[in-house]
Amino acid sequence: MARLRPRIGVTTSRRSGWRVYPLVALNLWLAGARGRRWTARRDADIAQVDGLIVGGGDDISPTLYDGDIRLAARLDPDRDALERGLVEAALAAGKPVLGICRGAQMLNVALGGSLHQDAFARHARSPRMRTILPRKDVRIEPGSHLAGIAGTAPMRVNALHSQSIDRLGRGLRIAARDAGGMVQAIERVEAPFALGVQWHPEHLFYAHRQRALFRVLVAAAGAFHDRDRQIAAVRREGP
Repeated sequence: MARLRPRIGVTTSRRSGWRVYPLVALNLWLAGARGRRWTARRDADIAQVDGLIVGGGDDISPTLYDGDIRLAARLDPDRDALERGLVEAALAAGKPVLGICRGAQMLNVALGGSLHQDAFARHARSPRMRTILPRKDVRIEPGSHLAGIAGTAPMRVNALHSQSIDRLGRGLRIAARDAGGMVQAIERVEAPFALGVQWHPEHLFYAHRQRALFRVLVAAAGAFHDRDRQIAAVRREGP
């Protein structure tokens, strides 16, 4: 029997997701999975997929982490509620999660962490740029899961964010920073696999270290998918 591709739910902005989702879906397909796009206007059920990607876009409402609502720019409360619930459900079910830009921040907030609403005011020495091109260097923490995926050499990434991780959520640790000390990646210490990156690897599909992020997610989702199928087969066979 041919091995089925794991299914990955992908959350996107209702406004701009149509531009980004095809790139995420391409990266998933190259890694051996198939994506399913979710927005706040579509039914989303973590039981339908084997893993989750929380995509980039809108700011997360400061009300979720005791921030200042006056500093908020573009909000989508329905999306906040959807993604927070999906992250919690995925981790509770043992399914892997990859957070991209806003998605990394949502992973942190969903686990009780907070954000710097003006990241560059707090990290004045961090290079301030806004580009989909890989022009920013990040330093990967030795001993992190990210180091095991992509190595410890400085990684050149893109940058489109204005906020960043502040207080870490439960069970998370820092996996990468930029030259000014701003957090650029976080990860869950224990299983299930969960990684959040502040950059946009979907735009960097030509770079093998960026494709590796999707491959690891898909491998973890595939392991869950195979285990789920085996359990279902045993139940069908009965005692």
